[in-house]
Amino acid sequence: MIKDITLGQYIPGDSFIHKLDPRFKIIASLLFIAHLFLINKFYSYIFVFAFIGIVIYISKIKLRYIYKGLKPIFILLVFTAILNIFMTSRGELLFKWGFLTIYSEGVRVASFMIIRLIFLIIGTSLLTLTTSPIQLTDGLESLFTPLKKYKFPAHELAMMMTIALRFIPTLIEETDKIMKAQMSRGADFSTGGIIKRAKSLLPILVPLFVNSFKRADELGIAMEARCYRGGEGRTRMNVLKYDRRDYLSIIIFSIYLVFVISTRFI
Repeated sequence: MIKDITLGQYIPGDSFIHKLDPRFKIIASLLFIAHLFLINKFYSYIFVFAFIGIVIYISKIKLRYIYKGLKPIFILLVFTAILNIFMTSRGELLFKWGFLTIYSEGVRVASFMIIRLIFLIIGTSLLTLTTSPIQLTDGLESLFTPLKKYKFPAHELAMMMTIALRFIPTLIEETDKIMKAQMSRGADFSTGGIIKRAKSLLPILVPLFVNSFKRADELGIAMEARCYRGGEGRTRMNVLKYDRRDYLSIIIFSIYLVFVISTRFI
């Protein structure tokens, strides 16, 4: 299951979504996440579902990548649902057995949280699946550029964020290899209580940290060998520039946001 995490992975393509300016995609992703928590009616998520479906179709990203990204959060969804259902004591009493009680408001809140988490994961996954690490770096640096007048290290921060995001799939793959190596030696990660399972992870964490530091050192050496000196004197082959495709997307996305958020007051 750990290899199913799609956050940080990039799927090359030439779709309309792939060709959009990374600055717009980053801002749109943040606004998309924010608007999920402004929705207070179930039927509003029908429009969110339709919008996400259209974006996935246009991006030509296979549904199996979306499904793979959702599998690892299944336990989180179940935990969130249980926590909200049994910890909320408002609304109409639907079920009571001993000290366990379920209220209508608890079911409502749990449903909202599950839907929001699902769309949140899909939205962030689409950003990384359709935007290359170089585009993400350039986009973030461009967005941070106005802060340079305050001596804000825009390029360095953008580079760190992109490298961290890019290393997620690498660390996941490394963890999977270490787990398989430990399991071949008789390690068991799937049985026992929480404490036993936590202790069984120690043989994984030590080599994972060692390999992570090794990879970071190799990356630093490689960057120094290529005379990397941050953003100083750096030029770009492809300069970011909004075109008609981006302006059209901005208009459509703005209309979508206004429409969906307005359902909050209807």
